[in-house]
Amino acid sequence: MNDDKITNILVCGIGGQGVMTAADILAEAALRQGWDVKKTEVAGMAQRGGVVTSHVRFGRKVLSPQIGPGQADILLGFEIAEALRWANYVRRGGLAVVNTSRFVPPVVTGGLFEYPADPVRQMRRLGLEVHAFDAAATALALGDLRLGNTVMLGAIAEHLPFPADVLLEC
Repeated sequence: MNDDKITNILVCGIGGQGVMTAADILAEAALRQGWDVKKTEVAGMAQRGGVVTSHVRFGRKVLSPQIGPGQADILLGFEIAEALRWANYVRRGGLAVVNTSRFVPPVVTGGLFEYPADPVRQMRRLGLEVHAFDAAATALALGDLRLGNTVMLGAIAEHLPFPADVLLEC
């Protein structure tokens, strides 16, 4: 990793999908590499089904936990509509790894946000590299839907600036 490079990962989804756990694992893995790590999270409605986001930043010296618009290197979207809502936080050419299994968020059921017809296409129009797959189906094939966050972390492992084995240790 470049000495001055800060890696910015924005994790988003719906409460109960393992968003905070995934962010904790990313932060712990970076700490084990000896990097300065900052993390912040917001759990909307503070319950299962509420919108959850976490910003994870690590590098030689990180001053703030907040990722600004256009700064994220990786967007890890556990819910595709939520990923689209946060896509403007990813730098042009950045990576969005998104779960295509729909879990309709409260902002949609409450009428504040219309579920997008083709969120992957919309993210690509923003200049993002998008890897979209059904993480829930993969987790079920492995025997447990609760493995969804593990599946999502595995999907970004090759794009992280440390060996995937470090994630397994956390």
